[in-house]
Amino acid sequence: MKRILIIDDHEEIRENIAEILMLGGFDAMTAANGKRGVELAKQEKPDLIICDIMMPELDGYGVLHMLRRLPETEHIPFIFLTAKAERSDFRKGMEMGADDFITKPFDDVELLNAIETRFRKQEILQQRFSGNEQGFNELMQNLNSSGLVQMDPEQFDSTSISKKQMLYSEGKRPRFLYFLKQGKVKSYRVHEDGKEYITNLYSPGDYIGYIALLEGAVYEDSAEVLEDAEIVTIPADTFMHAVFNDLNIAGKFIRLISNDVKEKEDRLLHLAYDSLRKRVAKALLEIQEKFQSDKAKQSIAISREDIAQYIGTATESLIRTLGDFKSEKLVEIKEGKIFIVDPARLKNLLY
Repeated sequence: MKRILIIDDHEEIRENIAEILMLGGFDAMTAANGKRGVELAKQEKPDLIICDIMMPELDGYGVLHMLRRLPETEHIPFIFLTAKAERSDFRKGMEMGADDFITKPFDDVELLNAIETRFRKQEILQQRFSGNEQGFNELMQNLNSSGLVQMDPEQFDSTSISKKQMLYSEGKRPRFLYFLKQGKVKSYRVHEDGKEYITNLYSPGDYIGYIALLEGAVYEDSAEVLEDAEIVTIPADTFMHAVFNDLNIAGKFIRLISNDVKEKEDRLLHLAYDSLRKRVAKALLEIQEKFQSDKAKQSIAISREDIAQYIGTATESLIRTLGDFKSEKLVEIKEGKIFIVDPARLKNLLY
């Protein structure tokens, strides 16, 4: 049974809320002031806190500030209960880390709905997601399906973009979050000598360009369509409102960015110190896994030039290595496509 702490200096309101919660199947605890509420929260570690703003000794903002500083209470969902409805009060509370506001007077349905929403969101945010585009997509899909964040790509217009067309360019300010419905896209950076290095590959279902939006920075790479694509453009302000309306979600995305940076650092380490054979084998397996539409045939539907840019080598060196792999019966090359014949042996080259 979920335990909820109610902090309010009005006895009648405390008892009324406690009764509603118990009828709703929750275990309710009460505190008559902010100071006592902080003590109870530290001792009991409730699953959720409902706290009035205007209280003697320690007001609701003070309670939230103290609890967010403590590791054992910083992630407890926190709902403000207030008779004030000024926009500045809402903004201040959200910036401090509040999850929701309930304005007095309220009814039992409104209260219980707010609580259930917080618990659903908390459950999603506590799930483990990988620190890459797949993890981001899984998180967004879960939030969409729960109704907690309205970022369903079907609600926005899509555009058909031809092969070789640019989605965005390095140094430009982001205006959209992109969702890839069909096709393939690569992101890349260009060295001062004109050589390209592919930083990422995207397949249907991926969101593109979210890092620059979340960091409030210009794009650090460019994105180009590899195969005729259908792309949904979600306005930046819509995305930012959905994400930063809840600091817990923002924190989750920041951790995803950190993991994404770590993955890129690991990849650069392999590029710097692995042999060419190992790099090519690793790239073939990664690209085949990414573009799963051709998985049944075990084929790599991407150009030699792009593979070379993905592993940071000359196209000629890649072609020679692919020739070696063909003679060793690790791959076949038919009609310009590369087919992985023996993925297990190819994977053994990585060790």
